Amino acid sequence: MPKKVLIISYYWPPAGGPGVQRWLKFVKYLRNFDIEPVVYIPKNPNYPIVDASFSDEIPEDITILKKSIFEPYSVATIFSKKKTKKISKGIIAKGRQTFIEKLLLYIRGNFFIPDARKYWIKPSVKFLKKYLEEENIDSIVTTGPPHSLHLIGLSLRKELDIKWLADFRDPWTTIGYHSSLKLTDKSQQKHKELEAEVLQTADIIVTTSFTTKEEFSKLTTQPIEVITNGYDIEKYAHKPLSEKFTISHIGSLLSERNPVILWEVLAELLQENKNFATDFQLQFAGVISDGIKQKISEVGLDDYTEYFGYVSHQKALELQRTSRVLLLIEIDAEKTKGIIAGKIFEYMVAERPIIGLGPAGADISKIIKETNTGTYFLYTEKEQLKAQIISYYNLYKRQELKTAPIGLQQYSRKALTERLATLLHNLT
Repeated sequence: MPKKVLIISYYWPPAGGPGVQRWLKFVKYLRNFDIEPVVYIPKNPNYPIVDASFSDEIPEDITILKKSIFEPYSVATIFSKKKTKKISKGIIAKGRQTFIEKLLLYIRGNFFIPDARKYWIKPSVKFLKKYLEEENIDSIVTTGPPHSLHLIGLSLRKELDIKWLADFRDPWTTIGYHSSLKLTDKSQQKHKELEAEVLQTADIIVTTSFTTKEEFSKLTTQPIEVITNGYDIEKYAHKPLSEKFTISHIGSLLSERNPVILWEVLAELLQENKNFATDFQLQFAGVISDGIKQKISEVGLDDYTEYFGYVSHQKALELQRTSRVLLLIEIDAEKTKGIIAGKIFEYMVAERPIIGLGPAGADISKIIKETNTGTYFLYTEKEQLKAQIISYYNLYKRQELKTAPIGLQQYSRKALTERLATLLHNLT
């Protein structure tokens, strides 16, 4: 008889973006490994991005529990609907901020700890405690952010002595935007206390990156496993490669993730090489911060740049497979070393060369190198970056621009789910 496991998640179809895909894909394959998932989600969530196409991947006859959630973001729109929506997507303006932006960030950081979904904790615990006892389910999973969901797991673990796997798609107190929330010392300490309690109480912790595992290992003696995100075998109507030398970024680009050296290198190549100027196209699919758009405009790339905005997952896959080169950009900071954007795995199976930019020692650098799927640069390596783009362009002109990936099978969603299922079966 399959082992029943309750999965507590905020993001679920029709939510769009990378946050929904991890557990949607796990749920898709868990039955293959003798696990029967039961999914608990909010009835009335405030998803900043919606993509109805993900609903087609929900397994048939899966049990989905729902309970209403109160989210303060709906009230905050009284101040500024546009700015509230941006903050909910993680887009935090750098440099000069308006009074409203500062106020919203201060309220978000200090009144809603650990996050604005905190009001779902108590009603969820009450509802799930009864359900778990009635259904005789002895194992739960919480996935965050939002990290409020881990506090649901924490309460259930204490009250029912149930087995608990805490899945961290991103870090908690070291996540990139955490330092921008204008936290008081008291609020910062509260975050750290909650983080430590979760890490010390969960029976097993799963992270998506090696660096996050290393960080957490200093805060707990509980077992920690790394299960990265991955790629799925997607249905895709084959389309030819772009005729242009397209360099594309798929996914959000937030304020701090602004590689000025890249925009400068591209502007220089346009000035120095007429053929490059004829062939070149820069593409973005996803939410792009105004600061990045402004910098791209300042260096003279507007006429060569196309912004698609948020696109469906299928359209994202198409852009990945038809582009000539794919961009993977991370903030140049120690705190982002452990961020492994989910799109890297889809990039790798698209078999288009990746140009990665980020901090020294980043996990994404290790993955790109080990899989032979592209090149990685620091923000200080301008000349090396320029030389690589020229090299890729010359290969494009000879119709020889491609990759030869190695070892990708370990990152398939099905293989990753098998590893997860083993952990769940061992939760006894």
